[in-house]
Amino acid sequence: MPGENLTRDEAQERAALLSVDGYEVSLDLRSALGDIEAEPRTFRSVTTIRFRCAEPGAASFADLLAPSVTAVSLNGKDLDPGEVFDGSRIRLEDLRADNELVVDAQCAYSRTGEGMHRFVDPEDGEVYLYTQYEPADSRRVFANFEQPDLKAPFRFEVRAPQGWTVWSNGVGELADGVWRFAETKPISTYITAFVAGPYHYVTDSYTRTFDDGTTLEIPLGAMCRKGLAPHFDSDDVFLVTKQGLDFFHDHFDFPYPFGKYDQAFVPEYNLGAMENPGLVTFREEFIFRGKVTQASYEGRANVILHEMAHMWFGDLVTMEWWDDLWLKESFADFMGAFALVGATRFENGWITFANRRKAWAYRADQLPSTHPITADIRDLQDAKLNFDGITYAKGASVLKQLVAYVGQDAFLEGARRYFKRNAYGNTRLGDLLSALEETSGRDLAAWSRAWLQTAGVNSLTPQVILSAEGRITELAVLQEAPESHPELRPHRVAVGLYRREDVNGSLVRYARAEVDVVGPRTVVEELAGADAPELVLVNDDDLTYCKIRFDENSLATLREKLGDITDPLARALCWSALWNLTRDALMPARDFVGLVLRFAGRESDIGVLQMLHAWAHSALVHYAAPDWRAEGGRLLAQGALKELRLAEPGSQHQLTWARFFATVASDQADLHLLLHLLEGTAKVDGLDVDQELRWAFLEPLAAHGVADDSLLAAELARDDTASGKRHQVRCLAARPSAAVKAQAWAQVVESDALSNALVEATIAGVAQPSQRELLAPYAAKYFAAIERVWAERSIQIGMDVVKGLFPSLRDSQETLDATDTWLTAHEDAAPALRRLVLEARDDLARTLRGQACDTAAGS
Repeated sequence: MPGENLTRDEAQERAALLSVDGYEVSLDLRSALGDIEAEPRTFRSVTTIRFRCAEPGAASFADLLAPSVTAVSLNGKDLDPGEVFDGSRIRLEDLRADNELVVDAQCAYSRTGEGMHRFVDPEDGEVYLYTQYEPADSRRVFANFEQPDLKAPFRFEVRAPQGWTVWSNGVGELADGVWRFAETKPISTYITAFVAGPYHYVTDSYTRTFDDGTTLEIPLGAMCRKGLAPHFDSDDVFLVTKQGLDFFHDHFDFPYPFGKYDQAFVPEYNLGAMENPGLVTFREEFIFRGKVTQASYEGRANVILHEMAHMWFGDLVTMEWWDDLWLKESFADFMGAFALVGATRFENGWITFANRRKAWAYRADQLPSTHPITADIRDLQDAKLNFDGITYAKGASVLKQLVAYVGQDAFLEGARRYFKRNAYGNTRLGDLLSALEETSGRDLAAWSRAWLQTAGVNSLTPQVILSAEGRITELAVLQEAPESHPELRPHRVAVGLYRREDVNGSLVRYARAEVDVVGPRTVVEELAGADAPELVLVNDDDLTYCKIRFDENSLATLREKLGDITDPLARALCWSALWNLTRDALMPARDFVGLVLRFAGRESDIGVLQMLHAWAHSALVHYAAPDWRAEGGRLLAQGALKELRLAEPGSQHQLTWARFFATVASDQADLHLLLHLLEGTAKVDGLDVDQELRWAFLEPLAAHGVADDSLLAAELARDDTASGKRHQVRCLAARPSAAVKAQAWAQVVESDALSNALVEATIAGVAQPSQRELLAPYAAKYFAAIERVWAERSIQIGMDVVKGLFPSLRDSQETLDATDTWLTAHEDAAPALRRLVLEARDDLARTLRGQACDTAAGS
């Protein structure tokens, strides 16, 4: 991996020297068919690049990751590939003012989801290809200058097996056995794309007439593997797509600039999706094979809109280098939720944002690797790791705060000016801020320093002083910051007061005030004289990014009446705050589990309920005292089964409780109930145990030794598909056997035979909380292996192994010490590798603090 790296300094030097006029790329993918085991498998890639050099006579380099190069020609002169190509770069010397580089290479198909990924469907033997490049893997498919600020138009042509269809960024036509695609607008290398194979393809169209009378027509397409076609609800995909295009045209005043709009749902995808203009790619898990809740449809719609926002924030206007990655990801994350609420049926999208996305941000922002939203990205390995909760969810949360700070109209007008001023170009932070300052009239320098250029999360706590008559004498908001990141920030917040106001005991808001919190203590003067509250909620309506704390009276109210809060967003914010208290070892894990058992059954928002289940399980596995885990698990299983039986037959709540019951089931009675539900000898009225739910039941059965190899093999025969194979691999790795764990370790760590999807499934199966002792031998093996794995495997697989196999279930001081020993002994290890280990260490230390808190509560 080090030889494949590119530093920011190198990129800046090359951008100052070179400008690119255009690419012509010809690929021959006919070699994709045949035996999957015949590795390595390559395809021919011929690239012509026309570019200018500001200093004739200077030297530079082009990027290419390929097993071999057949020929290199620079300005008509043949170069010896053995001399100029080192496996990742092509050395270019004595450049002219105008240059032409031609590279003929054999590039490799991928099984890791990076570059040109090749997938063979086990169901029917069909081969499917797609590309994934971000941040720097287009060089695995064609020679180029792999950095975001060397944009250029691209012309692509592809030879493919007969009967296949090929898609790229532009419109394609098949003539004389060759697919030729219309030239693109100037775009960055990482958002070029190909999809090829016998995909199931559905079409539609979008038409928009603007105020000036002009009409925009956009051909729409959506595709998936043939095996998933019966499950493909393309009508809903197109509905959300059209709603999004209307919304962004209404607000951006810049017509969609990239012609067609195809959306491909592809197998073994590492990401959620990728914003390739004209050809967006998604993980195929967004095609639902079984019954799912509205939260799943909402999540898919959010991702569709997130990627669509990128067409403007990222594709039309692109950051110069990855330190300003937030200029696209934070904006797309915010605009995805903004459009979800403003344009689709998912009107509660901000609840999901507050509960799910911000939880990701809060965790990332408290790790030792936290960084400012505008980050210091030294190289491509840094960039790969910075697609994180800070760049996405914290950045989006801060943008929501910025909208509250400058006003929505000023914010959107600033965006419009930003697009028109920088269309098809590259920008940095200052370019956006200057546009927003123009439209808002605010000086954003101080705001930017506080929010974009510092790290860490503040805590806001209410302080209430009451008079003898029971009225508020003074209500203040206290702001704190951790010692490691002591910045106190300006927060525009709403403070809500809640009390019971009807015979049902409903907790409702009876007073609200917005205030600018500045410094360590801010008095909310507007609330002086109000009746005494039972609950004070700072950051009501979720305007800012902070950890919410409670005064003692409010916390006591939540312990007794959390389910009585009528507003779903306020309730979600309280749940999120209580989870943060648990993670911070300020609330015992058993108390949080108790709150979930008491109040989760009354939760109306299905996305919040699913998050509560995930948090409760995490509290039990990581933060509960070890001697209370068994009791806590029994309580959760009993509670889940009770709610499963009480839920409305056939409802999404019933399905959610069924899945949670499977997650926490551990005693023989519960496991046998799952087995009988699988066999059909037991039933829950209205619960359809479809294929996806069958696999959800099988994993705990496998993990506890109830489902053996033959049962799993029979299930795969029933569901002999790519999805079924992934589920089976996960269940096989979950079995409670030393031989099983040894085999899984060998397959993932000692071999690279498995594809990225099967590596992911194997790792997920191995990590069973009920098998802590069985996993004990792998702690030492982990630390002995990770540096070699990092050096030998692709960065994606390296990340999967280092994060997924960290011995987090060996939650002891001994493991913490072993981690520290490795970090001390490997100070010269790759910074990206050290970051992953430091993050895992921090999670483990947090686990031990949480367990100590819970132990104290139980003593």
